[in-house]
Amino acid sequence: MASPPELTATPSGGVLELRPAGSWTATNVTTLEALSDAVAPQLDRSKTVKLDMAGVRELDTLGAWLLEKMSRRASSAGRDAEMVGVADNYAGLIEEVRQVNRRNPVPAPAQNPVLARINDVGRSAVGATEDLAVFLQMLGSLFLALFCTLRRPRSLRLTSLVYQLYRVGWQAIPIVVLITFLIGAIIAQQGIFHFRKFGADSYVVDMVGILVLRELGVLIVAIMVAGRSGSAYTAELGSMKMREEIDALSTMGLDPVEVLILPRVIALICALPILTFIGSMAALYGGGLVAWFYGGMGPAIFIARLHDVVSVTHFEVGLIKAPFMALVIGIVACSEGLRVKGSAESLGKQTTTSVVKSIFLVIVLDGLFAIFFALIGM
Repeated sequence: MASPPELTATPSGGVLELRPAGSWTATNVTTLEALSDAVAPQLDRSKTVKLDMAGVRELDTLGAWLLEKMSRRASSAGRDAEMVGVADNYAGLIEEVRQVNRRNPVPAPAQNPVLARINDVGRSAVGATEDLAVFLQMLGSLFLALFCTLRRPRSLRLTSLVYQLYRVGWQAIPIVVLITFLIGAIIAQQGIFHFRKFGADSYVVDMVGILVLRELGVLIVAIMVAGRSGSAYTAELGSMKMREEIDALSTMGLDPVEVLILPRVIALICALPILTFIGSMAALYGGGLVAWFYGGMGPAIFIARLHDVVSVTHFEVGLIKAPFMALVIGIVACSEGLRVKGSAESLGKQTTTSVVKSIFLVIVLDGLFAIFFALIGM
């Protein structure tokens, strides 16, 4: 049976002799810590510390580390510390513990701020190149999966497509209608407030109609879909990646892009134009209500003015953008989901990255379309 640990401290003319005895193992950790704390004041007062290990019967890493801590405490204050009487079978363990944390970390060299900024720019450029490569790879995989599906229409997961369309489209209608209605109302209120100073209240219809149908309708809906459905796609695929379900599909001979990603992207492409139409109508309705109650413009006048100033071209411009924005959101969301590693932190990081990238690319794409339509006269 192991003997209980002991620690005898004998001060003698500035020399403190410590005699540990018994079982210095992790089983007695509470007692060992109490013994070590008890001799701490004497260690600080002594000029020389001598550790006599002859009485130690059992020793493991914990006990060796506590003895080493007492020795280092004396050495760090400039005092002499000596360890004697170490049994041969514990000498190797004592030596290994003695080498732990002996080297101080090398301080990082000071870097030129200009070179550091150039380094950051270079790393950002490399990261952007990698993101572009991942985007193009996912785009190519999607087109390949779509081509295979067109050759074999029965391979399309129709149930999954309808379910994703229900989630992305039908369930998103209430929040899309609410947000776009409020935005249309706010635009109309601000327009009436400022146009009234110049006696041009009727021009608020021009502003609301053109702005909503051409730009804001599709842009706001795309941003909402990126935050709502894009993040969900990333989280779902990321969770499946963490549980190795995607690897299991590949092992079974199934293409994960065809099974998981293609139905989601097609659902987005189908749903976003519909949501854009509904959101634009809700924004026009909100603008009409504000023009009626706040600006004194009756519904008949509002609709007649809207019919005069807003052409079908403005409506077409907004709807043409929607499928391309949906494609970008779907590709970014799914590719970021497949980049998730095996931790919850990685899942959260990639989900956040997915939303930020999607919104950024949607706004950039909207700007490119604005330039393109201006060049062709639409």
